[in-house]
Amino acid sequence: MKALVKEKAEPGLWLRDVPEPSIGPGDVLIKVLRTGICGTDLHIRSWDEWAQQSITAPLVLGHEFAGEVVETGRDVADIAVGDRVSGEGHLVCGKCRNCLAGRRHLCRATVGLGVGRDGAFAEYVALPASNVWVHRTPVDLDIAAIFDPFGNAVHTALSFPLVGEDVVITGAGPIGLMAAAVARHAGARKVLITDVSEERLELARKVGADLALNVTEATIAEGQRALGLREGFDVGLEMSGRPEAMRDMIANMTHGGRIAMLGLPPQEFPVDWSRIVTSMLTVKGIYGREMFETWYAMSVLLEGGLDLAPVITGRYAFHDFEAAFDAAADGRCGKVILDWTA
Repeated sequence: MKALVKEKAEPGLWLRDVPEPSIGPGDVLIKVLRTGICGTDLHIRSWDEWAQQSITAPLVLGHEFAGEVVETGRDVADIAVGDRVSGEGHLVCGKCRNCLAGRRHLCRATVGLGVGRDGAFAEYVALPASNVWVHRTPVDLDIAAIFDPFGNAVHTALSFPLVGEDVVITGAGPIGLMAAAVARHAGARKVLITDVSEERLELARKVGADLALNVTEATIAEGQRALGLREGFDVGLEMSGRPEAMRDMIANMTHGGRIAMLGLPPQEFPVDWSRIVTSMLTVKGIYGREMFETWYAMSVLLEGGLDLAPVITGRYAFHDFEAAFDAAADGRCGKVILDWTA
């Protein structure tokens, strides 16, 4: 089968013929139809410091996908050949305290699909049945392919109650855009989102942000005043991993405000802990999705009319992966999809 492979420990990706994966009694074999390009995939392609420390070549990368079940192991129940599915890309041990307590997203032995084992940028991918999400109601294939990052957005945005709250989101990348759409759909009063890309800020307006703010031209404090807010934001969603964004967010939260932080900083940075203490702020780290409560919430949100179509801005045949990766890396687009049927 064809697959996108990190073949050598150097920048680049290679489209290669690799063996089709085999499955065990508890696994499912899936024909991949669509995949989404993630920031993790960009790191692996560029072979940056993180990738050099985290990846062992050769590796089939990719963890955002949608496909069709073509084979199930003998012990698999409730998943059938022909089912349209997405996959949870965090594979957990099932034996640690958190797994046994049903908190699988907190497993310390998590292995990432397309990072710690061969992934979904291929014509077929094998997964444990316990990591497969069956779409019981129709979902557009492109949207189904981004359930993984959509889950990050939902997990972050719904960490705290949003109804009637004023929300600030720092970072209008694809996950930030989806979080803005979720916050608006979930009943937030005002949604402000920041970025430095006018193209992404325009996408933010399309998904329902009340104010999309270019922070090279205005501050969050100025945005707060433009929205008529007097006491600061109730909920902050940090999606950028930028130190200055986190510091500006903290400075503009109301007393008792709550911050969910998904953006992963490249290194340690200082924040105003005195402000966090005296303003009684809550800061919560977010990684991945709650299995499978977040997935249930995603499906229900889509059934309820949440529209993520504006977030998808590029679609390429898998053999045009170089152009697709270039588009995803330029920092001005939404989500880029690879079509494995083309």
